[in-house]
Amino acid sequence: MDEPPVVVLPLSPDGGRLVTIRGESVGTAYNLFDVMEFLRRAGLPDEDKAIDDPELIEWRGGGPYDWNNTA
Repeated sequence: MDEPPVVVLPLSPDGGRLVTIRGESVGTAYNLFDVMEFLRRAGLPDEDKAIDDPELIEWRGGGPYDWNNTA
């Protein structure tokens, strides 16, 4: 099975999660809204519905609602 075009990596020590799209790093997300913005900028359709689509996004080290919001 091919890797989905979007990969969200586990939390880093600063509480962010690195996001890659098609193998390219697009930045660090600190919440779900950041991930949605990266999807929008990449031109991926229906970014608000894409978070639960395993064919589009692979969530590593926790799902779309797992964030470290202690900062």
